[in-house]
Amino acid sequence: MSEILGLSAGSQMVVLFFALMLLRVPVAFALGLSAIYAMWRIGFGLELAGDLIATGITKYSLLAIPFFILAGTLMGSLGIAERMIRFFRVLIGATPGGMGVVGTVVCLFWGAVSGSGPASVAAIGPMIIKGMEEDGYPRAYAAGLVSTGAALSIVIPPSIGLVIYGVIAETSISQLFVAAIVPGLLMGIAMLVALPFATRAGAPKTSPSLAALAPAPAPDLPYGRRLWSAFRDSFWGLMTPVVILGGIYSGIFTPTEAALVATVYALAVGGVVYRSLTLKGLYDALGDAAASSAVVMLVVAYASLFGWVVTVEDLVGSYSGALLGMSGNEWVILAVIMLILLIAGMFMDPVTVMFVSLPIFLPVMRELGWDPVWFGVVVMINLAIGLITPPVGINLYVAANVTRLPIERIARGALPFLGASLLGLAVISALPGLSLTLGTLLE
Repeated sequence: MSEILGLSAGSQMVVLFFALMLLRVPVAFALGLSAIYAMWRIGFGLELAGDLIATGITKYSLLAIPFFILAGTLMGSLGIAERMIRFFRVLIGATPGGMGVVGTVVCLFWGAVSGSGPASVAAIGPMIIKGMEEDGYPRAYAAGLVSTGAALSIVIPPSIGLVIYGVIAETSISQLFVAAIVPGLLMGIAMLVALPFATRAGAPKTSPSLAALAPAPAPDLPYGRRLWSAFRDSFWGLMTPVVILGGIYSGIFTPTEAALVATVYALAVGGVVYRSLTLKGLYDALGDAAASSAVVMLVVAYASLFGWVVTVEDLVGSYSGALLGMSGNEWVILAVIMLILLIAGMFMDPVTVMFVSLPIFLPVMRELGWDPVWFGVVVMINLAIGLITPPVGINLYVAANVTRLPIERIARGALPFLGASLLGLAVISALPGLSLTLGTLLE
């Protein structure tokens, strides 16, 4: 076959991988089958498959993935998310379109809890969408806002995507977390700027209801008392990012250890403070987290085979060399890389895109002298945008399941936020200081 196609075994593997994806073969198995085919074409290495898979998943930093997923699942099921939404709703008050602002802020805040875009849509989407509908927003636009805001969960630290990038690029995960704070907030501000464009199909009311978020503080109480009541009720949930990120940045624990701390903290808050933890709820949360973690880790496992073939066949050298040869202008090369990531994100989940593309892009990054921390933030924003871009925008599918709306309507509802996200990506890419200054100040 190699003679017929005129391609090396490694290039055939890449072609076969995309062919299997078009046939809707699950991503993990598409990676594994194409890699095993290439190993067979090479003529050796099949006996190494088991060792390569074991090596790929037995990395200490990857322990953060299942524990962050479990922490996010627990916090969503224990009522922490509902209390947070109620607090921000009272804080913003009866402003025009206030629930849209609440939705944006909560999505950003929840990103510091969940670390996973689809998980964030599932955890906070139903409450935010219902509240935005009562506030006068069209259902499709509300779902579009939640899908976009939840996508920023892989940018706002602690982020599962940044953990994986740090492992692949051998870059400090703590530095990546610090670098992502300002860009993540900037992306949230861009969403707020786009919010008026999402209301044209239905102007939000000026007196939004809190009924969707019941039980809320009595509306006839003075604002200060209502705010204090909501803050007191949500305090331990609001402290979650402070505990996680504060512990990391102060050096008390590593990002990997922070994932375990987040899980224990969620159990303590749910079991001792809110008393909402039950054996059935714990069992369901463990099952959901295990299923989500298994999907990610299976991709990681089979990606190790894929990466082995990429190394043996020197696809990194040939493909990165071709990329560097396209232009002598580094901004043109960066634009090409971002375009590739955006297109890849339309069809694949962020974890797969990173394992397939980063071995090729990282040598280009080093050759051009780009900062790996800034580049990681740029990569993550690109992949976040992919979560809301058809035809395989995962967040859109989760939102469609939550709202029972066709994915096409939700995709149209997300267009204003998609445009704002692309603008934010351009600004963050052009100004590396937005990602690196905070880390420099904290050194």
